[in-house]
Amino acid sequence: MPHLLTKSLKFLTGDKLLSPVCFLLLFVFLTACEEEGDPKVDLYQGPLEEIQDVRLLYSEAGQLRVEVKTPLQYRYGNEDKVFPDTVNINFYDPATGQVVTTLRSDSGRYDNAKNLYIVKGNVIVNNKVERRRLKTPELYWNPTTQKVYSEEDVLIENLMTGSYTKGKGLDANQDFSYMSIRKPYGIFDVEPGM
Repeated sequence: MPHLLTKSLKFLTGDKLLSPVCFLLLFVFLTACEEEGDPKVDLYQGPLEEIQDVRLLYSEAGQLRVEVKTPLQYRYGNEDKVFPDTVNINFYDPATGQVVTTLRSDSGRYDNAKNLYIVKGNVIVNNKVERRRLKTPELYWNPTTQKVYSEEDVLIENLMTGSYTKGKGLDANQDFSYMSIRKPYGIFDVEPGM
């Protein structure tokens, strides 16, 4: 019997050594299984809609004023629109319904929060009535105010005389019948007798 008692004592002594180890393992397993807080989910920021062969029409009092054409448009959740390909815009004379000015650019976008269209890259505007051509890298158009402007370098060519005016910045009405360069330089058209 003494031999059996010695084995029982060794087992109890060993059990005291295993007890902290078992407790530690149990603690590790229990804490590893706890749920973490809600995982962060990144919201999708890409386009919600892709439209091909876009044609947008703007009218006032039932008269067509502006037509925008582009091969591709992306619309985002905040209602911003991106036109990654060529943008062509026709400005109409409401009295005659004829195109008076055309605009072409490499790309564009619409900022919904500001109600502002921005066209970029090789922007060329042709005023058919006044026979003038405007070239600039970027233009902004606000349909609400019907104003167009640029902060960039501009070149306005008179297609009848061949003269041109360069400058920095531009303000114009949406059909480009009136244009004013903010900081002009270059060759100017001057009316005789002035």
